[in-house]
Amino acid sequence: MVKAQLFLLSVGAVAVSAFSPNTKISVPEVASVAGRRDFVKNAGAAAATVAVSGAFPFAASAEIVVPEQFTTYDFPDNWGLTFNYDQDAAKVREHMVIATGLGKGANKMEDYGKNMKKEMVDFVSYYRRFPKVAGKPSFSTLYTSINVLAGHYTSYGFKYPLPEKRRKRLYQEYAEIEKSLKRGR
Repeated sequence: MVKAQLFLLSVGAVAVSAFSPNTKISVPEVASVAGRRDFVKNAGAAAATVAVSGAFPFAASAEIVVPEQFTTYDFPDNWGLTFNYDQDAAKVREHMVIATGLGKGANKMEDYGKNMKKEMVDFVSYYRRFPKVAGKPSFSTLYTSINVLAGHYTSYGFKYPLPEKRRKRLYQEYAEIEKSLKRGR
């Protein structure tokens, strides 16, 4: 996402510099050639900027460490909603983090998955009706995470662990959700 923003920023800078006033040249044909040369030169500079920004990422784009999958855990007994958004969002996120980390052969993995899917469906069904909640960044990111995990359960069942790539994406979203909830957003 950060790379896409940098790319758009670079393209915008090139567009602005391409249409900026150049030095005055009296011959119109020379001016159009010079304008094209300046545009190509500026486009090359923009490409170099994008390449350098990819080599030195910002702290916001730091890699998320994906923990190893586990098979032993404490099975939660606090399933269901309390109908307080902040508490419910934190609880659903916490349960999803555990579900994402479960490895093949984990204790009660199928029961956990069934409870998790019911809790996710209940959460989305209840809170998406409220515009003040549905507009929060934490809700939209949590909704995306719920769709990913529910889609995995639908496609692969409750006994199959999440693949590494999907786990990485979910852990990134969980970090965003946690930050948003701490800010009350």
